[in-house]
Amino acid sequence: MDAAALIDLVAPHVPGAALEAGSAVDMPVLYVPAGQLVAVCTALRDHGAFNLLIDITAVDYLPREPRYEVVYHLVSTEARRRLRMKVRVAAGTTVPTVQAVWPAAGWPEREVWDLFGIVFDGHPDLRRILTPDDWEGHPLRKDYPVQLRKTAQTYEPLQVTEQEFRSNIQRDRVTRDPGAKA
Repeated sequence: MDAAALIDLVAPHVPGAALEAGSAVDMPVLYVPAGQLVAVCTALRDHGAFNLLIDITAVDYLPREPRYEVVYHLVSTEARRRLRMKVRVAAGTTVPTVQAVWPAAGWPEREVWDLFGIVFDGHPDLRRILTPDDWEGHPLRKDYPVQLRKTAQTYEPLQVTEQEFRSNIQRDRVTRDPGAKA
């Protein structure tokens, strides 16, 4: 089932849904407006048989606007189909939580908030999950200040002589006696 067929499936259950079909090599892509996210997810669960939320992540497209895309990966275990659903999010705006549709969305939404700073409206426990509570900023944003400077070490000379190398190889070599039982 391609993205256009999924739009036709969801449209009767979400009146006025402004869905867009996207393209990917491995699975259909559906772009959903943030305001219709929960209704579309409910329709996909109830009528499209997408009963499993695999993952929620985000992408920062700085300097493009809208800056972020929140990406949902869904699976229909009955029909053996996969779907990638994306929500475009401008900086400073929120996305509704989908925990009412898929309770497993709680932790991935917390992870996206922690790493990107995207707020999920209605999330009951939106706090840091991967970084310490006193951490400042969101480390996967493209404008996050990375201050660690280290030159890349691409070559390290061999620290043993050729004779030591040969003796180590000889010592580590396993010899089998053809007459011994394995």
